[in-house]
Amino acid sequence: MLIREATADDWPRIWPFWHRIVAAAETYTWDPDTSEEDARALWMNPAKRVYVAEDDTGAVVGSAYVTPNYGGPAAGVANAGFMVDPDRAGQGIGRALAEYILAAAEAAGYRGMVFNAVVETNPAVELWTSLGFRILGTVPEAFEHPRHGLVGLHIMYKAFQR
Repeated sequence: MLIREATADDWPRIWPFWHRIVAAAETYTWDPDTSEEDARALWMNPAKRVYVAEDDTGAVVGSAYVTPNYGGPAAGVANAGFMVDPDRAGQGIGRALAEYILAAAEAAGYRGMVFNAVVETNPAVELWTSLGFRILGTVPEAFEHPRHGLVGLHIMYKAFQR
């Protein structure tokens, strides 16, 4: 698998799984009815460093971004977003992307990474904790999950070794 910085030409290959994941309303707090134009502005924003994962055939099977979570004196804390094509779940793509992005963020000088709203029923919570993230707190019943009803949103953090 190749992980590389995304180009504008990658968006049409990201959009199908981005849309599918957000429309499912199970793991992201973005509006399930987000238009393609708004989705592109969210994900491919110039303030973010966006990456894609390609399989051996060159198909884009996942994408992630890194961006400062805060501004000013707190800009040393990163935020990131990750999406893997649901048809490719369980193949290690998410872990490979996560490890790559964490290393890239640390190399870029970030002191740590925070996730502001991880749906507590998201299977990725296990991945994040295995990679050293800890749950700082949970906003109870903050997310209306289509199958589980009201569930919490975790705030997760990982400090980088410096």
